[in-house]
Amino acid sequence: MEHILMELPYKLDALAPHISEETLRYHHGKHHAGYVNKLNTLIKDTEYEEMSLEQIIHQSDGAIFNNAAQTFNHDFYWKCLSPTKTEPSELFLKALEEAFGSLKTFQEAFTQAAIGQFGSGWAWLVIDEHEKLFIQATSNAHTPIEHHLTPLLVCDVWEHAYYIDYRNERAKYLDNFWPLVNWEHVSKIFENKEYLKLSTTVPFCNDPDNPICEYLDDMSRQGTTST
Repeated sequence: MEHILMELPYKLDALAPHISEETLRYHHGKHHAGYVNKLNTLIKDTEYEEMSLEQIIHQSDGAIFNNAAQTFNHDFYWKCLSPTKTEPSELFLKALEEAFGSLKTFQEAFTQAAIGQFGSGWAWLVIDEHEKLFIQATSNAHTPIEHHLTPLLVCDVWEHAYYIDYRNERAKYLDNFWPLVNWEHVSKIFENKEYLKLSTTVPFCNDPDNPICEYLDDMSRQGTTST
């Protein structure tokens, strides 16, 4: 199975002025593409060659894990951004307010987690099997799906995500991240979270446009093979 660099769901200049076309050309066309290409090279003629991205993440380590996880993380990051203004759904906003007090309080806490992540990494909003929302920062290539958590939102805080536009001012990058958040995407995943609680009765996910789809497939397969 050859892993393919996902196409951006918007034009390269669509996120400007918050994220420039130049940044997207390097970030997507060089860094993200590099992870995908390296992953394909590393898994050739190995046990991982026919695995899904999520299966590789769960079963590998070292360079194969790093490139698989970075491929997944970047796929997810691009879909968390939108050139047009979106709003959280009523259902998701209610859950967010119950967990954090308000949307503003959540944004402040998420921003601090992203700024406070030492070195390269990611800031995530995730939900667990108990329907608890929480913020998680991960270093380097690490990703919530390692621990069977469902990601809802992510911000890439590797320097290549913002250095061209903001140099080392990560806080300024975070200020410009919020106007781009694709709340429709976040809300859709949140509202579909019940699928994570099902096992053998759930058909495999067949939506190639859903960024969490392969993860749900993997969880469903685990459910059908467990005893």
